Amino acid sequence: MVDVFEPKVVAFCCHYCAYSAADLAGSMRLEYAPNVRVVKLMCTGRVDIIHLLKAFEDGADAVYVAGCEEGACHFLEGNLRAKQKVAIAKRLLKEMGLEPERLEMFHISASNAPLFAKAANEMTERARKLGPNPLKREIVKAT
Repeated sequence: MVDVFEPKVVAFCCHYCAYSAADLAGSMRLEYAPNVRVVKLMCTGRVDIIHLLKAFEDGADAVYVAGCEEGACHFLEGNLRAKQKVAIAKRLLKEMGLEPERLEMFHISASNAPLFAKAANEMTERARKLGPNPLKREIVKAT
């Protein structure tokens, strides 16, 4: 029996837009990869670089941040700050020897459920192509 790699994907989503789009995708019965675990934030501007890196340390094979469309942030510039943090985290991932393509930023309006589904599928496919996260921490079992 061969183990099939199924990636773990973490999505940090804005409450007002991307999370609403994810909820709408469910209501519309749009299919997207079940590998995605959504973390709801009031604003993507609150995501920190350490949160992104910690997700990889804890075993995520891909991570994305999904916030309001540019110019439409409910907290004015939170999504733009998140975009800058994602860019910095990508550089750090590269320095650590992990592919920066494992991390991405998406801008998704609350009514764009198909775009949320597309982003979830895209990140899951990227993770499949890149393979398992080589940096994930080994879980030590107590004996």
